[in-house]
Amino acid sequence: MTTVNGGISFWYAQTGIPVPREPLPADATADVCIVGGGYTGLWTAYYLKQAVPNLRITVLEQKFCGYGASGRNGGWLYNGIAGRDRYAALHGHEAAVALQQAMNRTVDEVVRVAGEEGIDADIHQGGVLEVAYSPAQLARLKAFHEAEAAFGEKDRVLLSARESAERIRVAGTVGGSWTPHGARIHPVKLLQGLASAVEALGVTIHESTPVTEIRPQRAVTPYGTVRATYVLRCTEGFTASVKGQKRTWLPMNSSMIATEPLPQQIWDGIGWEGRETLGDMAHAYMYAQRTADGRIALGGRGVPYRFGSRTDNDGRTQASTIEALREILVRFFPATAGVGIEHAWSGVLGVPRDWCASVELDRATGLGWAGGYVGSGVATANLAARTLRDLVQRDSGQGGDTELTGLPWVGHRVRRWEPEPFRWIGVQGLYAAYRGADRRELTGRTASTDPVARLADRISGRGH
Repeated sequence: MTTVNGGISFWYAQTGIPVPREPLPADATADVCIVGGGYTGLWTAYYLKQAVPNLRITVLEQKFCGYGASGRNGGWLYNGIAGRDRYAALHGHEAAVALQQAMNRTVDEVVRVAGEEGIDADIHQGGVLEVAYSPAQLARLKAFHEAEAAFGEKDRVLLSARESAERIRVAGTVGGSWTPHGARIHPVKLLQGLASAVEALGVTIHESTPVTEIRPQRAVTPYGTVRATYVLRCTEGFTASVKGQKRTWLPMNSSMIATEPLPQQIWDGIGWEGRETLGDMAHAYMYAQRTADGRIALGGRGVPYRFGSRTDNDGRTQASTIEALREILVRFFPATAGVGIEHAWSGVLGVPRDWCASVELDRATGLGWAGGYVGSGVATANLAARTLRDLVQRDSGQGGDTELTGLPWVGHRVRRWEPEPFRWIGVQGLYAAYRGADRRELTGRTASTDPVARLADRISGRGH
C-alpha cells in the first residue's frame, strides 16, 4: 500500500479539502474580531453570538477553518489540561480542582452542543485508557492515578494488567488507568459542523486571510484592516507567524498515522470494544483511537520542532517518523505487522515556556487570547472559548464575574521562549533525552523514572 503523506490529514481525506470562504474584501469593522478559525476561534464566536445575538463578530483565518491542529489532531475529546500542577502551586489546590472539574464538564458540553446542532462527528464516549508496559511506567501510572483522584476525579479506575487487557489488549501491558471523561471524535467533522453552526448564527468568516499584525482594536491583513473593540488571538501553534509573537508559544510538532481498515479477526484479538481513546505513560508518549470505520489512528512526536518556529507544508512528515509510529503500532498490537499504513501527517501545537495553557483579556487594550494547550486542545478550546465569552461580557458591562472568569488560568502570564538557536537546541535535546529514557525504561527492571527524563522535566518546566 502507498501511504498518503500530508494532504493536511487523514480526516480531510475522508471529508475532502473544503473550498475556502471568501477572503476579507477590504477594511471592515466589527464588535469582536477573532483571529484564527480553529476550535478556539469558532467556539468563541459561537458562545459570544449566542450570548449577545446583536454582536458583530468577524473570524479571520489564514487558510481555511481547521487547517491547523483542529483538523489534524488525534480526536481525543478528554479532560486533560496543561499546567494544572503549576496552577495549584501558584493559586492553591482548590483553584486547580475547580479548573479540573470545569474540564471534566467540558467533555459533556461539547457532546451536548454537537447533538443540539446536529453535528455528526463520530462521537463515542468510551473514556480514556492510559496503559503502562514497564516497571517505571507502572510507577508513574499509579502516581498519575493518585494525582487525578486528588484533583477530584473520583470516578477514575485503576486497572490491573488483566483488567486493562479486557478493555484493549496492548502487548506487555502491566496496568492501566481509565477515566470516563473522554470521547473519540472525528475532529474535522466536529470542526466543519461548528463552522456551519457559527455562520448560521450570523458570524462572518473570512478565509484565505492571514493576519500579519494584531494591534489594539485592529487586525491587519494584506487585504485590509478589521477594526473592532475586541481583537482575540486564537492561533495556537501558528502564533509565531503573527508580528511580535515569534517567541510567545513554541510550535511543537506532532505526527500521526492511520491504518487501512482492520479485518474483524484482528479486532477480535485486540478487543477495544469500548472505543476508548488510548495513551501510555512514556515520556515521548503516544495517543490513539479506534476510528468509526475500523482503523487505528495513532500519533506521537517525530521531529519535535523546526528551526525558527517554522511550520510544516500541508502536513507532510518524514519517512523516519512514519516508520517510528509504525513500530509503536506493531509493538502495541503485533497482529498489525502486515497492515497497511494508509495515511501519515503532521501538525503543530502551541507550547508556552512553562507548559501552561492560559486565557486573557487586557481591559486596557481590548486584546485577548487563549491557547497554549500543549496538545490537549480539543476539549480545552471549548472551556477557553466560554471563558473568553465571559471576559468580554464582563469587560463590556454585559456581565459580571463568573465561575469561569475566576479559574486560575485566567490572566496567567509566562516568560517568552529563548531566541534561536537556543530553543532549537533545547527542544531537540529534550526529546532526544525523553526517547533515550523510554528505551532504557523499556528494557530495564527498575520502577524508578529514568534520571535523564527527570532532569529534562526540570529543565523544560514540563510536569509529566
